[in-house]
Amino acid sequence: MTGKIVSINISEKKGIRKKPIDEAIINENSGIEGDAHASSTWHRQVSLLALESIKKMQAMGLDVKPGDFAENITTEGLDLLSLPIGTKMNIGGKVIGEVSQIGKECHSRCAIYYQAGDCVMPKEGIFIKILKGGSIKVGDNIEVL
Repeated sequence: MTGKIVSINISEKKGIRKKPIDEAIINENSGIEGDAHASSTWHRQVSLLALESIKKMQAMGLDVKPGDFAENITTEGLDLLSLPIGTKMNIGGKVIGEVSQIGKECHSRCAIYYQAGDCVMPKEGIFIKILKGGSIKVGDNIEVL
C-alpha cells in the first residue's frame, strides 16, 4: 500500500492548528524538528491524518484544510485506520515510522474543536514513533512495509 504526503505541518504549541511547511527534518526517536509534539519521552512523535478525512469535514460545510486538525503529516491514498499498531512505514524513502496509536481520547475540547466545530483527529488520526530519521518533503511517497 502506497500513498503520498500532501502537507507537512508544525506548530510551536500543542492543541492548535499547525502551519504548513514544504519540507522537514524528522529526528529518530523524537519527531519533526520545530514541532511541539516532538519528544523522545512518548510514543506519539508524529501524527498522520488522511486528506480523505479532511474532505469529509469539508463536505459537512466546515472551512478546514490540512494542518487544521494539528496533524503533522496529511496523507492521500492510504487507509490509515486499517494499519494495526506495529505497522512500519517508509516515508520519503528515508524515514521509518511505526504505528504506535490509532486515534486518541480528547479529555477536553481544544482550540481546534472550537475553531473547526468538530475534530476528526481523535477518531481518524494515527500516531507513529520514529525508528529512523531523515528529511521529507510534500509529494514524497509513504509506503507501508
